[in-house]
Amino acid sequence: MKEFDWIYQHVVERLGSARELESYMPKPATTRQLRAKDDAFYLSTMCRRVFRAGLKHSVVDNKWPGFEKAFFGFNPRRVAMMSDEEMDSLMGNTDIIRHWNKIKSVRYNASLMLEMMGEHGSIGNWLAQWPADDVVGLWALLKKEGAQLGGNSGPYFLRMVGKDTFVLTEDVVVALKAQGVVDKKPTSQKDLKLVQSAFNQWAEQSGRPLCQISRLLAMTVNY
Repeated sequence: MKEFDWIYQHVVERLGSARELESYMPKPATTRQLRAKDDAFYLSTMCRRVFRAGLKHSVVDNKWPGFEKAFFGFNPRRVAMMSDEEMDSLMGNTDIIRHWNKIKSVRYNASLMLEMMGEHGSIGNWLAQWPADDVVGLWALLKKEGAQLGGNSGPYFLRMVGKDTFVLTEDVVVALKAQGVVDKKPTSQKDLKLVQSAFNQWAEQSGRPLCQISRLLAMTVNY
């Protein structure tokens, strides 16, 4: 596995300048910013990610006002209390995307959020206190305890709300293979821990957040 400096210099050479490179770097939310966002924001964003999966994002985004109305502004407590009749009626609501499994996931994920709110006070507190050096553990929790949050959906949800994470896009996976971290797309917990360890090392070497290291790795392959 190459040191971070090599990865950084390689991308700088491809782009032509360090200044140009920095313009591509995402910035994660601070702990304070994560805690300042309300719980409805997190449920809304989680559900938006679920509905975006496999669809053109603009199609989902254009219908989002309808989703906000249908799911009571994504108030986790109210959504978790939706009756089966209320859920069933949404299949006739043309203001939203009528995908039954994804519709069901909204109530299910609201219940998960209520559990985390009970334990940590708010979703923002829960995410803010989760250590970046075990973000794959957070992915695993979202996949196991949530609905429709497997694959890259959990990581993309975290990226959307500002929680620092890497994302295993095709380019990042190619870069990780080239760096000798894994020899195939990491899906097992063993391989994901190897990836986490590599990111932790690069974070220590560079002082950069995981999302920026993820972007840099992707840019060694494509930009």
